[in-house]
Amino acid sequence: MIKKKIFKNILIVRTDRIGDVVLTTPAIQALREACPSAKISILVAPQTKSIVQGNPYLDQVIVYDFKGKDRGFFGFWRFTFKLMRMNFDLAINYHVKNRTNALLFFSGIPLRVGFKNKKLGFFLNKTILDTRVMGAKHESEYCLDLIKSLGMDIDKKYSIYASIDNESEKWTDKLLTEYNIADEKLVAIHPGASCISKRWPPILFSQVIDQIVLNYKIKVIVIGAGDNQLIAEEVIAGCKSSIIDFTGKTSVSHLISLLKRCSLLISNDSGPVHLAAGVGTPVVSIFGRNQPGLSVMRWRSLGYKDISLHKDVGCKECLAHNCQIGFQCLKAIEVRDVVNAANRILNS
Repeated sequence: MIKKKIFKNILIVRTDRIGDVVLTTPAIQALREACPSAKISILVAPQTKSIVQGNPYLDQVIVYDFKGKDRGFFGFWRFTFKLMRMNFDLAINYHVKNRTNALLFFSGIPLRVGFKNKKLGFFLNKTILDTRVMGAKHESEYCLDLIKSLGMDIDKKYSIYASIDNESEKWTDKLLTEYNIADEKLVAIHPGASCISKRWPPILFSQVIDQIVLNYKIKVIVIGAGDNQLIAEEVIAGCKSSIIDFTGKTSVSHLISLLKRCSLLISNDSGPVHLAAGVGTPVVSIFGRNQPGLSVMRWRSLGYKDISLHKDVGCKECLAHNCQIGFQCLKAIEVRDVVNAANRILNS
């Protein structure tokens, strides 16, 4: 129920990374149920378009290529005029940056909602206190808070969702057939992450793989973006088992389809964790940093079988990539911890 106003043309802004976009999908569903007759669009970066392209609660996906064709002064104003012509009456900005706040203001959208911030925050005209850095609840719940601030009733739990397209399904069928694993049970390993403070040592991934292959006679694939190639090579070099390296070979859309075929993903805290959960693939995720805004509480995967692993080693302050104690939080998670979690999922 909406208490004061019926919105007809709504824009959601989420121009950040993979996990952020996936974890906004419960809010998209909640918004659709609260505004069943509205046109709902989402503004995303090019690399995350495929995550929401087929979302049943959206009418339109708009790509803002702020690092490419929409870059710079002229790109910004060209895109601003494009949004202006779309006549949105509400914008909900989850990626509150100077660029996005200004874009919504100059596009003439009358109601611009977001988290209170210093990133040209005065360009938003309805804000709520940004407590996300406290990590007191999950990111998906913080996303729902902006919907609630509009007077919409949120009275149930909503699921995350990652879209799957036919082209990617065909691509995955062909890939698995080429490697003669189309009918095999698969476990995916994602040993990369955006920061070294999130990366469990590659040799420990290798030892987990060897134990899983020994216990289950299962096929293991390594996944990740192209810039994770060296990490993947370390993992493979440390394995006694034969595994398949798909690092750098998948688009986001292809990765979603590939993860859908897996029985399990074992990963550092990174975007593929949420893609897997979005297609119902169970996840074992490894967390290091004990910083509230980056904690398990805020960023754990949301599948009902998923297991998130973290051990507190007593740090008063997390120095992230400048860690002075050799990333003891990551090393505290042992191979047996990960193997036991994998066993619980694979045997369930």
